[in-house]
Amino acid sequence: MKVILRNPRREVEVAGGRRVKDVLRELDIIPETVLVIRGDDLITADQVVRDDETIELRPVMSGGLT
Repeated sequence: MKVILRNPRREVEVAGGRRVKDVLRELDIIPETVLVIRGDDLITADQVVRDDETIELRPVMSGGLT
């Protein structure tokens, strides 16, 4: 599967057919620090991603009024 990462932007190929949380573990990414997007949908850490799919990882940004 293709994984598109932001900050900095790069693409990596990893084995598919497994849960998002396993992919994040392989990439050393803490699940709570990213949004995982497949197509136009946010997906959860328990969803399986196939070899032929692409997911995008976007960092979670927080902010607000002070």
